[in-house]
Parts: sequence; C-alpha cells; structure tokens
Amino acid sequence: MLAARLVAGAAALWVAGSAAAATLQISPVTVEIGAEVSAVGITLANPGDTPLYGQVRVFRWDQQHGDDALTPTQDVVASPPLIQVGEHGEQLVRLVRTAPRTAGEQCYRLLIDELPPPDQPAANGVTIRLRYSVPVFVEPAGAGGQPLLSWRLARNGGDWLLRVDNAGAKRAQIAAVQLVTSSGKVYELNKGLLGYALAGRGRQWQVPLPGDADLRGAVKVRASVNALPAEALVTIDQGG
Repeated sequence: MLAARLVAGAAALWVAGSAAAATLQISPVTVEIGAEVSAVGITLANPGDTPLYGQVRVFRWDQQHGDDALTPTQDVVASPPLIQVGEHGEQLVRLVRTAPRTAGEQCYRLLIDELPPPDQPAANGVTIRLRYSVPVFVEPAGAGGQPLLSWRLARNGGDWLLRVDNAGAKRAQIAAVQLVTSSGKVYELNKGLLGYALAGRGRQWQVPLPGDADLRGAVKVRASVNALPAEALVTIDQGG
C-alpha cells in the first residue's frame, strides 16, 4: 500500500485551500464529481517563462490508523497522464470516472509531479521537483450527507495528538482550530487548513499545546468545518 510516505524525497505541496502553487497554478483546487457526471476537467496554468513538464496520477484516498493512505486506482483516470505546459500557457486535464456509482462518497487524490525537461537526464531515476496533491470527491447518488465529528485530545509522550473521528456520510475539511478551556483560555492549534477527516474514518495530528496547559473541566474546540464555524466538546486523555 502506498501511504503518506509516498511524498518522501520530494517537495510536497498540498493544494487544498490555495488557488496557486509555487509554480503551477491549479483550478479548481478541490474537485467534486457529481453522481450523474462521468468526467470533469481541471486547468493547469504555467505563469512562468519556461515550459513545465509533469506526470498526473490518481490514487484512492483512505485513512487508516489515524493517517492518510493512498493506493493506485483506475476508478478515476487522468487524461493526459503526461503533461507539457508551455510558458504562460494552460493545459486541461480530464478526470474520467470509470467505476460504477456507489452508495457512499468516494475519495481520491490527484497527484501532479513536476519533472525536469526531457533533455535534462536525472542522475538516478526520475527526479521529482514538486508534487501537488488535489482532493477529488465522487459524490453519491441522492441527497448528500453531512460530517458527524467527535474530537479527542491525547498525550503521546511529551506531545499532544488531536484525533477527529467522522461517523457521518461526508468528508470534513478542518481548519482554524482552537481549544477553549473551562477558564476561557484559548489555545490556537492551527490557523489554516489542518486536514480532512473522511466519511466513516478518523485522522489525527500532532498539535502545539504547552505542557502546562490546564485542561481540567470542560474543554471545547472551535474550528472551521467545510468552511462553516463549528464548536464541540473535546474528550481529554491525559494518559500515555
């Protein structure tokens, strides 16, 4: 299985909440494929003065043991799989759904690896300059569900882990996370995008929290979930 380690050795850039990357510009930055839609397009723009080359692949996106897991798939196919975007030019990439509809939301990651020009041989195999990762969601037929989140904060040695379990039928994009203690103290855990808890799955992150943080009593989390404000109680686990 190809897990989060897939990005090892490459400069990883997760395109989820920003309209532009360091070189390549991607639109849209989140792809949704409706239940009745068989194909959608995304636009890759090159604002630079030299051509960009790359490969485009789609991976099935799951979450296991609190982390992301990616596996190759043919359920959604990217065309073309190899790209050349001229200076100040654009390239349309089509995502074609080949698998039949399912009852639940299906999650994928579109990985775009920026490669050296063909006339610039790599020293040892393929050299990836940058990697862009775009979330792709295939929506189920019928009415869409909603995320249903539970939050847990646990000690792991000297660190704190925030785990979010999603028992709902729709993914949760989580951003701008704060903890509010019973005394009113606010700890900012994350300003921008933290990540996703997929439907029926759970995800955990190491979060910055002072060792002397007083988490007695009721502790709440405030966050942006799918771009909407959310507030909930947090279960605190001081063990470990």
